[in-house]
Formats: sequence, structure tokens, C-alpha cells
Amino acid sequence: MPCVQRWNSHVIQPYLRSQPTVRMHTYHDSLQSLNQNIPLREKLIHIHRAVMLHLEFVARIAIALYDPKTTVLKSYLHSGGEPDDAAQYQSHLQDAPSLAAILREGRPRVINNLLTFEDGKTAQLQRIGRQGYAASYTLPMFSNGVFFGFIFFNSHQCDVFTESVLNQLDIFGHMISLMVVNELSNMRSLLGAISTVPQPHKTSDPETGSHWDRMSRYSRLIALTLAPRYQLNDNYVDHIFMYSPLHDIGEIGIPDHILLKPATLTDQELLVMRSHTERGRVMIDDLLASFGLDALQHVNILRNIAEFHHEAINGRGYPRGLKGKEIPLEARIVAVADVFDALTSRRSYKDAWTNDDAFATLQRLAGEKLDNECVSALMTNRKEIDAIQTRYKEAVLG
Repeated sequence: MPCVQRWNSHVIQPYLRSQPTVRMHTYHDSLQSLNQNIPLREKLIHIHRAVMLHLEFVARIAIALYDPKTTVLKSYLHSGGEPDDAAQYQSHLQDAPSLAAILREGRPRVINNLLTFEDGKTAQLQRIGRQGYAASYTLPMFSNGVFFGFIFFNSHQCDVFTESVLNQLDIFGHMISLMVVNELSNMRSLLGAISTVPQPHKTSDPETGSHWDRMSRYSRLIALTLAPRYQLNDNYVDHIFMYSPLHDIGEIGIPDHILLKPATLTDQELLVMRSHTERGRVMIDDLLASFGLDALQHVNILRNIAEFHHEAINGRGYPRGLKGKEIPLEARIVAVADVFDALTSRRSYKDAWTNDDAFATLQRLAGEKLDNECVSALMTNRKEIDAIQTRYKEAVLG
């Protein structure tokens, strides 16, 4: 047998005493916060702070996402603490030639002086310039080879993005990209889980799909308009857009003879119908638990929309009788979008109303059933409403 040396205490202790003492507790991990269950934006802020430990001139990190279906690039998150003019920005990628060139040429974009940059007249760079940023480094984000957006590192100083600086920022950029991919993957998992559930009256009411398309965009219009007043970031607005079509998910299990009844519901039928708000909250919680998505960030927006979109400002709504600002903002937003589209859409029991007639009704309901600010926010976007209605027309058969 091979010789085995016994490391008895009298042998090893003198060796250990001769080694320098390592005080591990004195070291602080600058990115330790990333281990916590915190929203993606907070993680981005912590990464920004870590970057500034070495590169204090990096004043802002921002993320824009790309939608290949519409070719639209829109702002998503940023690390700045104050409201800024570059938030809630969206544009077609082809309208930003230097960004489009990043994909075409396959390399990042470095602008060390925005004042002399040849593409400086584009809307996106003008917004950055108005914030006082003088230089920018842009990295494209890819997931399995598929482009999905950009990361921007902005500075108030010119000529700061040297090769050594870029090497450091590339590491942070790829870290951020992986975090965004994880967040979007979790979001797709949730929406995919919900899509596996049979949708309420999908076959018997072909208009449902168009209703979801319109009211989600009305909800986004309202949220964007209210963003400056409520300090809403792009991430919140995006989740309003994604989650608003699921407001009536609780209608699954409500019999069609109640859902589609053209006449007035009986008291008992009305009780069954109203139960869809609480049913929706329970369904969402069950789906989150089943698919292991309980920790998904911003999922409370979905819960609040499903459960509280029938609450009324005067406290006479359901299921809890919440009043005024007790009702979560996302639920107040979706309530206005839902009522407006119901009024302007054809149903089995009514013809579509004109926008003017619908607006008049919204104004009568404002302050009683609906939120005043949300109603005003929708009504200030008449041109955008017309465009949404043109693109997502009703598809009622028969």
C-alpha cells in the first residue's frame, strides 16, 4: 500500500501559525447586491455604482429593447435617479443610422464627442445631448445570436472612452445583457404559462383578440402620459402594456351563457360574473407557483390589474370597495382603457359608439367610477387612438 502521512495537530499547527492571517470579513463585494431578489432596475443601479468606483465619469447606463416585428427600438431601463428626457423614447431602428450600422458592421459604437458626431441630429442623440451628455459607448445585446437591444454608457465628459476603459465596460455590458435576458425569459415563461390556459369565450367571441390588442395600447398611452407626474419608468410602462390584456383572465370558468348574455344579468348571475376578479388573482398565484415564477419582478402589477380593475373611485366597485388612490394606479389605468374600448366596440348587445360619445361618457364617469387623471390622459391622445383603432379593427364574424 502507498505510504500515507498522518497530518496530526502537532505537525500542521506550526505550519498554520506561520501563514499570514487572512481577514476575509474586511473585503466588500461591490456587486453583492446582485444576489438579492430585487428589481432589475435596482440591479442596474448597483452595477452603475460599481462601474463608478473605477470609472467615475460614467454618469448613466441605459437599456433599449428592439422589437423585430415592428422594427421599433424603445427605452426600457436606465440607472439615473432623476426623470430624464431620454426616457419613454421609441423610434424605428432605421431612423437612427449609427445604431443600425452597429448591426450592419457587427461592432459597438463609440462617440467621444457628441457635438462633432456626424449623426448627432437624430432624435435619440438630441435627447441625450439635452441631458448634458457629451460622450457615449453603445453595445448591442444578443441572445443566442438574435439581436434584442442596446446598452448605452453615457458620460458628461468628452474623450473618456479609451480602449482600456472600453475593455472594462465590455465586461459590465455583457453582465447586464445576461440579466436582461434572464428577466425577459422569465416574462416569456409567465406569458407562455398563461397562454396554455384556455382563454375566456375565445371561440364564441372573435372580437376578443382585437379588444386585447387595442386596450393594451390604450393602457400604454395612459401610462406614458402620466409618467412625468407619477415618475413612472419605462419598465413600469412596459409591464402595463404586457399585463393589461390579462385583466379578465378570471373569466375562465364563467359560463358563456353569462359572459355573452345580451340581456341584463340576474342578481345571481351578476354575483358569478363579479367573481372573475378574485378568480383571476387566484389563477395568477397558482400559475406563478406551478411554474416557479413567484419571484418574478413586477408581477404585482399583474395581480393588481386582474383583481382591482373593477374597483371604483367612489368606493362602490368590487371586489373590496377600494376608494380613490387606494386603488393601484395600474388598475385605474386599465379600467379606463377597458371601458373606452368596450364603448367603442361592437358587441352582441350593442353597436359601436363614436369616440366623441365614448369620451363624453368617460367624462361623466370620471371622479365617480373612473380616475380623473387617467381619463384626461387618454383623451389627450386622440391621434394615437385613431391610429390604434385603424390598425386593430374589429374582427367580428357573421
